[in-house]
Amino acid sequence: MALVLTYTAARQLSQMLLALAFFHGSEYLLALVIHGISNVNLASLLISNHYILAMILSFLEYFVEILLVPELKEHWWVSNMGLALVVIGEIIRKLAIITAGRSFTHLIRTSHVEHHKLVTHGIYKFVRHPGYCGFLIWAVGTQIMLCNPLSTIAFAYVVWRFFAQRIPYEEYFLRRFFGPQYEEYARRVHSGVPFIR
Repeated sequence: MALVLTYTAARQLSQMLLALAFFHGSEYLLALVIHGISNVNLASLLISNHYILAMILSFLEYFVEILLVPELKEHWWVSNMGLALVVIGEIIRKLAIITAGRSFTHLIRTSHVEHHKLVTHGIYKFVRHPGYCGFLIWAVGTQIMLCNPLSTIAFAYVVWRFFAQRIPYEEYFLRRFFGPQYEEYARRVHSGVPFIR
């Protein structure tokens, strides 16, 4: 147990717990401020059974590796690069939420509502789905920060695959709601998720 309580472990695990708390806490707080308490529930924390399982497996990998190959966790430049990605991903995602305001929801809209506008300014001028882009960077960054090679690959693949299915579904409705305006925007601006046009 002494190996788990090394300076490296304490630093990496505290950064991970802070990253998780800040990501989900700020996500929930922004949803409350933007949509009001009557329109926000625990789903706004973005915590699903699959997500919990992924995080448990990443912590399991971390503890197994720090016990069996502790030198793997001592690559500070890798861990610091992961921390930088966590911060960058967080900034991109939160800019997306704040810029879109009431048009940003955690669930895909399947019917158009009056206040739902096509947002093409701010960060949306450069990335079509900055919320997804930010989450992908953040999620992979958490695993790089922990120096978890298996979870880094798994998170990158699983999160990318999730968005590869979600983005076309969401864009089907965006094309229905905004027609040629969205078509032109989609031609001009990249999705923000690699290999998803």
